[in-house]
Amino acid sequence: MQPPYSIRPALAADAGAIAALLRELGWFAHLDAMTSAQTSEHVARQLGLCQEGACHLVLVAEADGGQVVAYGSAHWLPYLFKAGPEAYVSELFVKEAWRGRGVGGALLAALEREARRRGCSQLMLINNQERDSYKRGFYLKQGWQERDKMANFCRPL
Repeated sequence: MQPPYSIRPALAADAGAIAALLRELGWFAHLDAMTSAQTSEHVARQLGLCQEGACHLVLVAEADGGQVVAYGSAHWLPYLFKAGPEAYVSELFVKEAWRGRGVGGALLAALEREARRRGCSQLMLINNQERDSYKRGFYLKQGWQERDKMANFCRPL
């Protein structure tokens, strides 16, 4: 049976739908502080940067009616000490009404296919342990492994 959505590369015209999806989640204070138009402009700028080079890929899941219901992005990071680049899955967001319908898994699978095509040695992502996806073991069910000896650090700028 064909799923009621398709996966395709994001287009500049998808910026508004992606912005609406992010605002609907309500997880990002800086986006929630913007107007809808400002959020759309911000997403359009960021999406444009991703589309400028070959180091980024943004995919959307589009429902049969044309509505963007999810998106995911990956970045190809070359390492001098690894057998191949690492694919960093930086974003994977699914509209709440579409969760549990295979959309997130389909986006991950599409990103993995592209990573394999590019000769990547592994995929990596970070998941907030407070999110439902972590609590449900979504990534573990998709065949991912949680690192036990690695710490994730960041330095806000």
